[in-house]
Amino acid sequence: MPVKSLSRGAVSPLLLLSRRLGIGTAIFFIVACSSHTPSPPVFASGYLSDRGIVRLWRKDDAQHDTIRLISVYNPFQGGGTVVTRYWYQQDSLREIKRTLEAQKDDTQIRFAEDGTVSFMQRQLAQRRESISDDDLALYQWDAKRTRELSDVLQAGKVTLRQGKLQDDLVITCDGARVRPDFDQSSQDWIAQKRKQLTGSLSIAWLEASEGTQLLLVDQGDFCRWEAEANRL
Repeated sequence: MPVKSLSRGAVSPLLLLSRRLGIGTAIFFIVACSSHTPSPPVFASGYLSDRGIVRLWRKDDAQHDTIRLISVYNPFQGGGTVVTRYWYQQDSLREIKRTLEAQKDDTQIRFAEDGTVSFMQRQLAQRRESISDDDLALYQWDAKRTRELSDVLQAGKVTLRQGKLQDDLVITCDGARVRPDFDQSSQDWIAQKRKQLTGSLSIAWLEASEGTQLLLVDQGDFCRWEAEANRL
């Protein structure tokens, strides 16, 4: 399986670890205590792991006791975007769907109420492959880890924001014009990416009571994930 684990050793439950891709600066956010303020219908967050950037969208449905998550993973070195969708019901994992966007590689696993596998399949461009017991265990580990990290980020109100770079402003996905409070190393990184890449650039960052953390600057339309998350 090309992507063995997306979050193994990624972050401790109370820290967000930032590796600045050559800048070498580590930034830590201490997650704040949760409050009784109701969560929004879709909560967006993310973190920097030791292997790449993870953006998360989560929808809690109290009426049906379900949680749906979309994880979008961009590795630091090589490989394409990995999109994983999770469905949890009554605190039990019920479904995993993973797509490697750069390849024809789709994996789907469904679980019965008792936790046993009811369906699993890996579809490649020219063939189907079975999923080994080791890979299945790793998928389940990633699902558990992703849920736990999402819980912590949501409790700490660590919020993901995205948009298009326009001079020294960002046009967010909801049309607002903002100027994020980036530190100097983040500003230098953005300037470097402007020199390296041509065309329109998208940007993603985190906001929390402890400050602002740059996540990703790249080509492409990050806002498409906002639209997809709203359909969860």
